Amino acid sequence: MNAPLLFEALEDGALVPVKRFQKEAAKRYEPGQTYLIETREERSMASHGHFFASLHEAWSNLPEIEADRFQTAEHLRKWCLIKGGFADQRQIVCASKAEAQRVAAFIRPMDEYAIVVASEAVVTVYTAKSQSMRAMGKKDFAASKDAVLEIAWCLVGLTPNEAAQNVGKAA
Repeated sequence: MNAPLLFEALEDGALVPVKRFQKEAAKRYEPGQTYLIETREERSMASHGHFFASLHEAWSNLPEIEADRFQTAEHLRKWCLIKGGFADQRQIVCASKAEAQRVAAFIRPMDEYAIVVASEAVVTVYTAKSQSMRAMGKKDFAASKDAVLEIAWCLVGLTPNEAAQNVGKAA
C-alpha cells in the first residue's frame, strides 16, 4: 500500500500535491484519469498530548486496590478502551465448560492487554482498538479519549473536569 500524500486545495477545488510530494504524485496518477480521494482530518498533537498526560496522571493517582490491577498506564489505557466499547471481540465456542477454561488459559498469555472471559462453553476475547493516527481519525479519537478518561478518572473517584481542577493543588 502506498503512503498517503499531502495535497493543497485551491480556491477552484483543484488539489495540488505540496512540493515534496509532487514527484511521487506524478508517478502514481495519470492525467485524465479519475481517482477516489478520501479526506482524513488529522487530530491535534495538543489533544493527543493532553490525553496521554491526563491518563498517566489518573494512573499515578489510582487507589492502591486499583493500582495493583494496572502495572502501567498502558495497561489502564487498553482496559479503559475495552470497557468504553473501543474493542474488537472474538468468540470461540468450545465443546465443554472445561475445554473453554483450558482455551481461555491458553489465550490469556498471548496478549497481556486482552480481556479473556470463559462463560460456560464460550471464550470471548476483547482487544483494545488502536488509537494510532492511522487507525483513528479525529472524531473517533475524541470519542475514545473522552471514554477512556471518564473511566480512568472514575477509578480515582473524580470526573475528568474535577481532575483538571485538582491537578497540581496537592503538593
